[in-house]
Amino acid sequence: MPDSPSIETETPADARRSAYDAVLLVSFGGPDGPEDVLPFLENVLRGRNVPRERMLEVAEHYHHFGGRSPINEQNLALLKALRAELDSRGPRLPIYWGNRNWHPLLTDTLREMADAGVKRAIAFVTSGFSSYSGCRQYRENIAAARDAVGERAPQVDKIRVFFNHPGFVRPMAANLRRALDHFPAADRAAVPVLFTAHSIPTSMSEGCRYVPQLQESCRLVAEEAGVTRWQLVYQSRSGPPTQPWLEPDVCDAIRDLHTRGARQVVVAPIGFISDHMEVLYDLDTEAADLCRSLGIDMRRSATVGTAPEFVAMVRDLIAERAWDLPDRVAIGCLPANHDVCPIDCCPAPQRPTRPATGRPGGPPG
Repeated sequence: MPDSPSIETETPADARRSAYDAVLLVSFGGPDGPEDVLPFLENVLRGRNVPRERMLEVAEHYHHFGGRSPINEQNLALLKALRAELDSRGPRLPIYWGNRNWHPLLTDTLREMADAGVKRAIAFVTSGFSSYSGCRQYRENIAAARDAVGERAPQVDKIRVFFNHPGFVRPMAANLRRALDHFPAADRAAVPVLFTAHSIPTSMSEGCRYVPQLQESCRLVAEEAGVTRWQLVYQSRSGPPTQPWLEPDVCDAIRDLHTRGARQVVVAPIGFISDHMEVLYDLDTEAADLCRSLGIDMRRSATVGTAPEFVAMVRDLIAERAWDLPDRVAIGCLPANHDVCPIDCCPAPQRPTRPATGRPGGPPG
């Protein structure tokens, strides 16, 4: 894979004017302790027809890990790393953090930004792929928060998705190689790799580029890692069984590999940027338990987290918009995604009329 062009760096002697006066990190949010679990899930499920018994079942996933999701801590680590990157290379902008479903909530964060005099912010959403729940819904959340704050609310523009940016592909490939290194050198070429992403309703996927972007990202990471035996699968499905969602499920794919004689597998959560609850429970617990029961040696590839190349990519995505740079870095067969989403981009899926029985959520970022 060729080197990507470097994004210019701001220096004290040649500081340039930014189109923005702040950066906003936007994510899904998660409970900070056992007492937060049910209020958090009620926020996630508000307006959805999910039975309370199903919500209580999902709450046990969080209580399995002490009632605390790691996503908030991981976002704080990313915020700290990004702040250092911006301080070093520019644009030197303050960074704020707001969540869809738990504190700090977007409305509170935008109110804090307004109090600080912020007029225009650029938002990095912790989701690298286009879909309603991973893109448009976050923009709707921001718009609702702006309405709640009123006329003082800053304008907020969202950064493009980064599924084919080398700053995402290369750290993912490095993590995949490390996972494969667990196996004897003679076996590695034959070890199947299951790239996982959050499943979404097919009615949602038909209105966006989620699947093609995932397929291209998988191809790029596999190529960079030297992997030829791979498959895109899905996890964390929610909604009623009667509603079609993207398949195959990761556990079904593992069972299929087992019937074909596989005794080793690497699971690579390409649809997530950090090791949050849906990675820890759905992969490190459920999928891992299944592999143990089938006698399959499973290794889970790490997410990008705060890998330096990934943090540098987030900074570069900010810089290209803040400084109105002409180039948009992307690799592979698909072009860089649009900066500004069209009005009909990533429409909402059709909602089922029957009560949902699956796991609540959508791509949390």
